[in-house]
Amino acid sequence: MKPADILAEIEDVLRTMPPENDLRQDTQEIFSSLGRAVAVLGQWNTLAGVQAEVYVKELRRSAAYEAHRGYVNLMVLLHRGRSELRMITIGPVNAAIGQGLVFDYFDEIRKLIATANSDLLFVDPYLDANFVSQYLPHIPMGVKTRLLAREKLPSLLPAVKLLAQQSQMPIEVRSAPNFHDRYFIVDGKDCYQSGASFKDGGRNAPTTITQITDAFPAVHRTYEELWQKGKPEL
Repeated sequence: MKPADILAEIEDVLRTMPPENDLRQDTQEIFSSLGRAVAVLGQWNTLAGVQAEVYVKELRRSAAYEAHRGYVNLMVLLHRGRSELRMITIGPVNAAIGQGLVFDYFDEIRKLIATANSDLLFVDPYLDANFVSQYLPHIPMGVKTRLLAREKLPSLLPAVKLLAQQSQMPIEVRSAPNFHDRYFIVDGKDCYQSGASFKDGGRNAPTTITQITDAFPAVHRTYEELWQKGKPEL
């Protein structure tokens, strides 16, 4: 596995790790969570994987003190792995979002769109009024915002009109057929793909936010052409 992929796995393990007291229960969810933690730490560092096995055995003991010590050591090891990988991972943004972690998804998107200086293009057939209220207020002032949508226009357009009227944000909406993916492109140079519709990210199933690098020129060209051919809605 690449360091960025291991980092994404470790971050998801930390997000989804059950509470300390639950880790001593005999359930498939607990076994899966602890097994995943050991496996991903082993991918990061072979010795760390061995240490993680020891800590897991310790936190499953009946003595409360020993169990707590095992839990603390395992969490420290996971955070150490995340910190070291963040320091050496320079490049694409990759975030894995667990099911139900709707704020984590929102916050990842918010931080990325806040980096825009001039232009922001959202591509998602299911953009709606909820999307507008969740994300567009966090776009920096003066950034031209373009929304390529399709399925929820009766909900999307009134919300965009009201926000543009109130905030004077420069917003355009176009529709087009035959697209299904979800992307946003920042200033024509950084492209991110969402595994879920922006309005539902993390709500019903795990999802990812992935920066497109090698394929960026092709993706950018495809959706700029689709935008140019799209039907102006607003």
